Amino acid sequence: MSMIASLKQSPRLLDQVRGKIRLKHYSIRTEQAYVDWIKRFVLFFDKRHPSEMGAREVEAFLTHLAVEGRVAAATQNQAKAALLFLYREVLEQDLPWLQNVEQAKAPKRLPVVLTQPEAQAVLSRLSGTHWIVAGLLYGAGLRIMEALRLRIKDLEFTRKEIVVREGKGFKDRVTMLPAVLVDPLKAHLKQVRELHEQDVAEGFGEVYLPYALERKYPNAAREWGWQYVFPSKNRAVDPRSGMVRRHHVQDQAIQRAIRQAVRDAGIVKPATPHTLRHSFATHLLTSGYDIRTVQELLGHKDVATTMIYTHVLNKGGRGVVSPLDV
Repeated sequence: MSMIASLKQSPRLLDQVRGKIRLKHYSIRTEQAYVDWIKRFVLFFDKRHPSEMGAREVEAFLTHLAVEGRVAAATQNQAKAALLFLYREVLEQDLPWLQNVEQAKAPKRLPVVLTQPEAQAVLSRLSGTHWIVAGLLYGAGLRIMEALRLRIKDLEFTRKEIVVREGKGFKDRVTMLPAVLVDPLKAHLKQVRELHEQDVAEGFGEVYLPYALERKYPNAAREWGWQYVFPSKNRAVDPRSGMVRRHHVQDQAIQRAIRQAVRDAGIVKPATPHTLRHSFATHLLTSGYDIRTVQELLGHKDVATTMIYTHVLNKGGRGVVSPLDV
């Protein structure tokens, strides 16, 4: 039977999953990923209801992913997280075996870091929105989705600050707004405002608001401060509400542009947009900034996460000189 037919037979479970995910304010991407893994789990066991299964089936499914599917450890752990969410939050089965499902061990690798000349070479090969977004990744240490989800109200030009709302772990933080980006951002926002005013004139102009803000402040969705800093060129249907809105730029476009810039710069390192964030942290430490300061700017919960950049520097807390160089 096809996937579509199977979904028609069991819509209640998936609707429960979506409802619980939205109640907990998880992102649309997390919702899509979790629902997809739960579908695959149910189909793997011939559409048996998850309430009839347990630790043996979960372990068998995860083992299948690793052995037959040859998925990465991170992918296997995402599937595990989706299934544990299903049992704990949806089926409300807080059973002992949930804690005993083994976590896949991801290899410990050092982050790829560009030198300062390499970072500048990549940025010099970008333009427009791509250049500004990449500038925020390298100049403010933002994750790519943190940059793309920025709202107008999150930019503080006078104090040269950026308020990152609901970063990883649903945490807010404040980081710097590079002075180099101030004037280009202001010029960019003039064009964004014209686009927004055109949308309003055509009967649109509403943007997605998180949580219950849309009900609490019904007019806020059209307000200038809530608009995305990097809106998409085209309006699209919101997958959750069905409303036609202008979402932010897709991250795939930024990823493609940065990959091409890396190739054009002749850099052989496997650099991605996240490499610019790694480079931001490493270059701050190179400049002598305290690791606690860097931890706060990056939004790391534990300083141990930030400490990985000292290994990239070959500095385990203090500079170490090779005996060959003495």
